[in-house]
Amino acid sequence: MTLTETPTPTTSGPRWWRRPWVAPLAVLAIAFVAFSLPPYLSLDPSRSRVPAPDFFPPHFAVLSLHVIFGSIAMISCCLQVWPWFRARHPRAHRVIGRVYVFGGCLPGGLLGLAVSLATPFGPVTRASGVVLALLWLGCTLAGWRMARQRRFVDHRRWMIRSFALTMSIITNRLWGAVFVITLSPQLDTTFHGDQALLAATVGALSAWLGWVLPLLFAEWWLERGDAAKRRRRARATALTSSEPRATT
Repeated sequence: MTLTETPTPTTSGPRWWRRPWVAPLAVLAIAFVAFSLPPYLSLDPSRSRVPAPDFFPPHFAVLSLHVIFGSIAMISCCLQVWPWFRARHPRAHRVIGRVYVFGGCLPGGLLGLAVSLATPFGPVTRASGVVLALLWLGCTLAGWRMARQRRFVDHRRWMIRSFALTMSIITNRLWGAVFVITLSPQLDTTFHGDQALLAATVGALSAWLGWVLPLLFAEWWLERGDAAKRRRRARATALTSSEPRATT
């Protein structure tokens, strides 16, 4: 080996146990779906967790389909973001990816747009739902398009954003519980005994924080990874430039 040669690193691929967040994420998604889905599979509008507005009679049917397709997206994306699964089972990754896009996000996003426009929780929550649905559709379609063009780095970036928006329904519910606990004691003071105003406030706060914070975290995660890659490239360039050259 000459002075200008460098050993080729050997990699055995990602280990399944090096991503300890995958299993808890899957358990959380399955538990959330198991809790959220049954009322909408019952075909009983009285079991809906969202009040139906009088001006939109098909609200329960549209909401039920939105929940079903959203559940498909949540469960399928747990495998899609698992590096070990992507590396070891690329064909399954592609098949499940199509399920995620065309059997989950796209119909779920379109139905979510309709549900958001008919929300009974006020204009602020309505605006959040519409923006979320459009971003969910846009990020997912962009990720699918990048995969079709074999631009896999860009595909990964857009799908991480799509994943964050898919899972944001969980953080939405967590923020809702937090605000119910913290704001309910102020019902007679801040909200003057108006239950509808309290519900609209809780809905608006949890709706916006539910997806904005996960999306910001996804952007931070992507930038963190890009910064690390830039540092590695800079170190490799500096090391290469400082290596002695072989003379003849």
